[in-house]
Amino acid sequence: MRNSELPTSVSQDPDALGTSPLSVALIGPDEHRRNAVAEAIAGPLCGTRRELNFYPDLEEAQKLIERSFDVVIVDLDSNPEVALDLVESICANMQATVMVYSAGADAELMIRCMRAGAREFLTQPFVPAKLAEALVRASARRTATRATKKADGKLLVFWGAKGGAGVTTLSSMFAVWLARESGKKVLFIDFDLPLGDAALALGLAGQYSTIEALQNFHRLDANFLGRLLVQHDSGLSVLSSPGKLVRMDMPKESIDKLLWVARQEFDYLVIDTGSKMDLIDTALFDLDSVVYLITDVNIPELRNANRLITEWLAADGRRLEIVLNRYSSSSLGVDDDHIAKALTRHAQWRIPEDHGAARKMQATPATVALSESPISGVLRQMARAACGMTAVPEKKKGKFGFF
Repeated sequence: MRNSELPTSVSQDPDALGTSPLSVALIGPDEHRRNAVAEAIAGPLCGTRRELNFYPDLEEAQKLIERSFDVVIVDLDSNPEVALDLVESICANMQATVMVYSAGADAELMIRCMRAGAREFLTQPFVPAKLAEALVRASARRTATRATKKADGKLLVFWGAKGGAGVTTLSSMFAVWLARESGKKVLFIDFDLPLGDAALALGLAGQYSTIEALQNFHRLDANFLGRLLVQHDSGLSVLSSPGKLVRMDMPKESIDKLLWVARQEFDYLVIDTGSKMDLIDTALFDLDSVVYLITDVNIPELRNANRLITEWLAADGRRLEIVLNRYSSSSLGVDDDHIAKALTRHAQWRIPEDHGAARKMQATPATVALSESPISGVLRQMARAACGMTAVPEKKKGKFGFF
């Protein structure tokens, strides 16, 4: 009788992760040999493990490939031809290190395995020290592979012209819409340290925060980062600010490493920077980032926005989108031409002034973000534009002003 996967896993505590354990899939119909391999690889290098007591068919193999294990170890002896086909399929479709194991060292079979793409040929008796060496080589290979991988994730940075501009509310709701509309992997990172409250705005409570990622940047990788995140029911992943006051420096290299790792794993990174000025020299504001500059329509904030644009955001090739928050066409008698002159360019987005919706959004933002409020409607359009989707046509009002 064929059983399903038999899972085991390591602690989720980042401090217990050490040098980033490998995720391992162990495939072998013979229970005795499979258990012998499992015992031999047990240790700090072997993290999350999945055991299959059967050779997966094409559909099941595809699911295995989609899970992106670091190491796949396959039993040869139960059915060498099926095992070799599986090895070849895995090697052709994923970047895992594939190892095979057998009761003996058959030279012809070994050559066929290497031609199929296997990196290690393990024979009984399985010596833990030798398997540990094989896992070390797999870990080094994983590091080298990720080091050459292009950071494709798109950076979408929200920055306020002044404290209280509404950066957290807008960026968090934008991120929810982006996750829902794009169907892609979206990560929201709260860099408004140490007092950011994006998680609170989303109705979440995380055990870990941006601080843990920055403090442990030397050993930060995808596995480590994944253990720090919390999930919103929209599908959005969130790296929140700490729940208590933590004072720490944020070296440029720690921020850049966090962004580099995250961009390997996510299609979009939405960043809440509050109105912090000390992040301008980091990868957050590289030329390939999209910067959403949030400003109210009043003289002090327009003046601040002008200074930020002319001194830091006017570089050739930079993608800058100006967002006018709490916008009203009658604000202080300032019309669009005056605003464009003050900012040296026209604003792309206008978040309408709606005190009732804003208060409700601050109380229950996760649900209001998906409502029909005018504020939510603009944020949805912004999210669709960010991922290259066409705008949703505006609903026309009926004779009596109803939708």
